[in-house]
Amino acid sequence: MDLQRCKSWRRSRSARITTLALAAFLVAGTTPATAAPDYATAESGNPFVDGWYADPDVAVYGGQYWVYPTSSRPYAEQTYLDAFSSPDLVHWTKHPNVLTTARVSWATKAVWAPAPVERDGRYFLYFGANDIQSDAETGGIGVAVADKPEGPYSDALGKPLVDRFVNGAQPIDQDVFVDTDGQAYLYYGGWGHANVAKLNRDMTSLGRFDDGSTFKEITPANYTEGPQMVKRGGKYYLMWSQGGWTGPNYSVSYAMSDSPTGPFTEVGKVLQQDSAVATGSGHNSVVNVPGTDIWYILYHRRPLSRSDANHRQLAYDRLRFAADGTIQPVTMKVQDDFGDDNAFGWTTYGGTWSAAGGRYTTTASYGGKSLLDTNFANFTQDADVTPTGSRGDAGLVFRVTQPATGTDSYRGYYAGVSPTGRVVLGKASNSWTQLASTPMTITPGVRHHLRVEAVGSSIKVYVDDLVSPKINVTDTSFTSGANGVRVFDTGAVFDNMAVAKR
Repeated sequence: MDLQRCKSWRRSRSARITTLALAAFLVAGTTPATAAPDYATAESGNPFVDGWYADPDVAVYGGQYWVYPTSSRPYAEQTYLDAFSSPDLVHWTKHPNVLTTARVSWATKAVWAPAPVERDGRYFLYFGANDIQSDAETGGIGVAVADKPEGPYSDALGKPLVDRFVNGAQPIDQDVFVDTDGQAYLYYGGWGHANVAKLNRDMTSLGRFDDGSTFKEITPANYTEGPQMVKRGGKYYLMWSQGGWTGPNYSVSYAMSDSPTGPFTEVGKVLQQDSAVATGSGHNSVVNVPGTDIWYILYHRRPLSRSDANHRQLAYDRLRFAADGTIQPVTMKVQDDFGDDNAFGWTTYGGTWSAAGGRYTTTASYGGKSLLDTNFANFTQDADVTPTGSRGDAGLVFRVTQPATGTDSYRGYYAGVSPTGRVVLGKASNSWTQLASTPMTITPGVRHHLRVEAVGSSIKVYVDDLVSPKINVTDTSFTSGANGVRVFDTGAVFDNMAVAKR
């Protein structure tokens, strides 16, 4: 099955699941989300929104998925929160400044980790502010309220809800979980400690546990910050981030319990960096597609080529559960079907590129290329390629380093299809060396599925027929690097780009 047919199959499958979810919602008397996506990953590409953001939390309101992140900037500039909404986890609308410090009298900076929840027709947004270092400072966890998911949100109390250190936990990184019995809980904590507290029905005051206490410490081993509570099948899953958020090893672990307050049994790590895809993957949230057993993990991560602590982007991948209820380790997949009509995460070098109509298009140029920030060594790379001119060629670049604008201004390999009637494979290092060429009928305006398999020194190029390679060579010049697309003396249309480890 070629990738275009796979894409159509995925969409038809999602349509069937949407129908099932709709039926489930009609039975429950609730408005469904307009899509019930069944994706392997963010198939229209990660990051799924533009800009530097971190700490995403997610809710489903009125048939829309809503994501509320931290603006990843220096602390003094973190004076606002944006939100993003989507009917299908593909097309996203930005809602800027849903909360600002101008509407919170006691907050001045470091507005972090918003946690959204709706109750009794009101929308609440919990947030950390001011990064307090002691009980003598003003700040902590606040709660804002609005009449709509997009706000504007305003401070509900005129003071923090939690304004001091309890059990050693810095009052930041809050998560709100409403259990099936209606009881709401606040999970939070930095500095290596996590607490849980009950929220009263008004959602702006704290309740007490049966023993009279307000806070219970639930710190698991290797905990740093960013707690997240999930319930599935009667089991409670406490997820958290460990490691330093500024470094590459930031990651997510989890524990399980039969109670929302524990005790929790640590299971293991569920999300961590991938040296081929991204680093610093952490501070997650989880969304369940309503009416299904489809789950996604939303998180932030740092592009491979970036080292600035605040260069973080929003991503999501599929979250799957094993038969015993444990969570399977998350794989950060690399795909882009351009269904969102953008090319976030791509960097161009020459040529004129645009994403529209679910495709990625470029005008004719001598060597214009667009790259993902990846570093794969052994992999399979797929894309649909449609040359639009009668000359030149268009195709895939891989194991690319030192990219620049220019015909052969990169180090790496290129496999392309030419309307002049050939499939070509070569390598570049500021000059071109052809490795192989074979005849094939390539017609302008006709889509061809191009696949490259690169494992060690072996490079195979497939076109349409994914069983028998058109080209099979051995070359040891380049061992790893970025993946992307390229043209030479022709325009082209690209679609269904995917890269997977071998």
